[in-house]
Amino acid sequence: MFIKPEIKLVLGSKSPRRQELIRHITSNFEIRLQDVDEDFDPSMPVENVPGYLAQIKAEALADTLEPDEIIVSADTVVVLQNEILGKPQDAQDAKNMLARISGQKHTVITGCCLRSLEKEHVFSVHTDVYFNTVSPENIAYYVEKHQPMDKAGSYGIQEWIGVVGISRIDGCFYNVMGLPVSRLIAELQTF
Repeated sequence: MFIKPEIKLVLGSKSPRRQELIRHITSNFEIRLQDVDEDFDPSMPVENVPGYLAQIKAEALADTLEPDEIIVSADTVVVLQNEILGKPQDAQDAKNMLARISGQKHTVITGCCLRSLEKEHVFSVHTDVYFNTVSPENIAYYVEKHQPMDKAGSYGIQEWIGVVGISRIDGCFYNVMGLPVSRLIAELQTF
C-alpha cells in the first residue's frame, strides 16, 4: 500500500492525464477544482515556475481540506533554451511550438505540491526529452488529428507524436505526461 488507507488524496487538477496517473496510486481520491491566476513574475527562474504554480493551486483548495486529506496539485512546463513553452493559443501556435522543438532537446519540469492541514511540501522533477526532426506535414497531421491545445509544449508523449517524434528521454516518462508518479509515491510515504 502506497499510502495509509484512511488518507484521501484530493487532486487539484482537471487534467485527464493526471487523473489517470493518480489512479495508479490509489482509488481513494477526489477531484477538486478552483480557478487560480497562473501568472508569475517573469524574472522568476524557469525551474521555479512549476512548483510555484502547483503551490498556488494547492493554496486555493486549502480551505476545503478535512483532517484525513492531502491535496496533490501539479503544474507542468516545457522549457526550451530557458524559455517556457506553455499551452498553445491556437492550432498555428501549436504548429510553431512543435516546429521549434523538432530536432531539439527540451526539458519538462513538473512541480508538485502536497498540502494537509498541518504542512505543505513542494518538489519538482525534471525530464530531458530529445525530439527527432519532425516534418511540417507530420506536425500539421498531429495538430489536426490529436488534441495538443491543453498540453504544455503542444504535445503528449503518450500520443502519436511521441512515438514518431521522440528519440529518447532522460528521466521519468510519467513526468512528461504531467505527474511524476514514482517520486510522488515516495514523497507521500514520507509526508
